[in-house]
Amino acid sequence: MERPCIFCRIIRGDAPAHRVYEDERVLALLDINPCSPGHTLIIPKAHVGRLENLSEDDAIALFLALHRLTGSIQRAVEAPATTIGINNGPESGQEVPHLHIHIIPRFKGDRGGVVQSVARGYRRPSDEEMYKIAERIREAIKEASKRRD
Repeated sequence: MERPCIFCRIIRGDAPAHRVYEDERVLALLDINPCSPGHTLIIPKAHVGRLENLSEDDAIALFLALHRLTGSIQRAVEAPATTIGINNGPESGQEVPHLHIHIIPRFKGDRGGVVQSVARGYRRPSDEEMYKIAERIREAIKEASKRRD
């Protein structure tokens, strides 16, 4: 039998965590390998690996928790800013196969860099390439919308 992921074990209370917020759909806890003081993870209680597989109700709850917690975390650790991040799939750096949002408090001079620094090797596409990419995305959105209807 496969062992449940660490986040599912934490949700059930089978593994320890420094919980900071919980409701019926989400749990927020301090990251055990923080990038800065107050680095918090928000996880859905449903075991879902990727954002696009999350139910709409759980997505609403997850982002509502993000909205509610970000300012409180900043105030608690006296951080003037935060970086919000989701590693969505193993190729993006997702280490635990359970969707989670990072809230990383940021401080002047912390050398954390900008979000765009996580994938530096990409060159700026031409306008023609941008048009083609945008068109493919619009088509994929239409197809997904048809499947939901």
